[in-house]
Amino acid sequence: MAILSKDEARRIMEQALSFSKADDCEVNLDGSIEGNIRYARNEVSTSGVTDEITLVVQSNFGKKVGVVTTNELTAEALERVVRQSEELAQLSPESPEFMPPLGEQEYQDSRAFYKSMASVQPSYRTNVAGTSINEAKKNDLTAAGFLEDYSYFSSMMNSRGLFAYHTETGADFTVTMRSKDGTGSGWAKCDANDLEKFDPVNASVVAAKKAVLSMEPKAIEPGKYTVILEPAASVGLLQNMFYNFSARTADEGRSFLAKEGGGNKIGEQIVDDRVTIFSDPLHPDLPGMTWARDGVPKKKMVMIEKGVVKNMFYDRYWADQKGVDPVPFPDGAIMVGGDAGTTADMIKNTKKGVLVSRTWYIRSVDPQTLLYTGLTRDGTFYIEDGKIQYPVKNFRFNESPIIMLNNLEALGTPVRIDGSLIPPMKVRDFTFTSLSDAI
Repeated sequence: MAILSKDEARRIMEQALSFSKADDCEVNLDGSIEGNIRYARNEVSTSGVTDEITLVVQSNFGKKVGVVTTNELTAEALERVVRQSEELAQLSPESPEFMPPLGEQEYQDSRAFYKSMASVQPSYRTNVAGTSINEAKKNDLTAAGFLEDYSYFSSMMNSRGLFAYHTETGADFTVTMRSKDGTGSGWAKCDANDLEKFDPVNASVVAAKKAVLSMEPKAIEPGKYTVILEPAASVGLLQNMFYNFSARTADEGRSFLAKEGGGNKIGEQIVDDRVTIFSDPLHPDLPGMTWARDGVPKKKMVMIEKGVVKNMFYDRYWADQKGVDPVPFPDGAIMVGGDAGTTADMIKNTKKGVLVSRTWYIRSVDPQTLLYTGLTRDGTFYIEDGKIQYPVKNFRFNESPIIMLNNLEALGTPVRIDGSLIPPMKVRDFTFTSLSDAI
């Protein structure tokens, strides 16, 4: 029931709109089918499938807005939820930043739905978990993991003629493997829209290898080191940077992109000229929605080009205030890589340094400089003469992705991680402030 066709979604929303007596009415209809399996201590603990559908009605009288949600789609239920949204709108105070619904828009055709992923069965999930558990047992490790696959549709329609529809599939898999003596830990993640590009078997192999290699780590002094950051290690810092590309917070002086004296840093170079970051809902390795929840079309957009800030995100209200076109926030970011190849290639070309497999528990220290603190985990290694020499105890770090991207030494080939495409990178003077007992 949950994955409705474009025509089915249109029919239901048209019926809901037919009951409206408000100045404007907007209807969002979404549905999903999600399957999952979870395991820990080398045993499956839970599995299941959810099938959900949700309809949201927003009515407004002037700047007074009311919103009501339901999962009933009968004619009686649709009329009831529209009436309730209108009643709430009449009772509500005016919203000072209310923007009226958009009229009819043109959207690019999405490429994020794959039949291969939509056809996943419980037996596939069981095989993924079983293969991962067997990999752990083979290496005398204990595994814990979670696999989730999904198919969903999103649609919206309003009383001004706008209609949008999107379908998408995807899967996420994470696995942690620990040595039985409690000194070694390995972690891996993979995500994809297309089942043909989804490789949880390799993720389990990587996690097992990291767990074995990281056993009995040695302590080395904190300080500034040349580091090789695997994509799983840098993505958290970089995503925190992406999420702060709001023009409004910059214009109001609340972000690292605020310009002294007012305004923002569009047109200024802020990082190494090898850094280019963009979003593209039609990218074959990172497809997504071609429209935002407020109805604004999503297209390819460059945030940083050769180190220079090119665009920021403008919601409709702030775009109206500044007299510019709105720029919606993207689903994922794509960072252009370099010619340094894989993480293994970078290790071979490193005289001395530290390999960081993963970072976590990242927290903001100073939003004005984008300074963050966090911890390494699940495999941190000392490199010398182009080889991993031994595992090292984990560190706490204090670092800014802006400083990090100004201290680049090399960029490798991008890989998909956590909904973004990120290359491995070598960075000098990465700041480790103290040791951590976590593994």
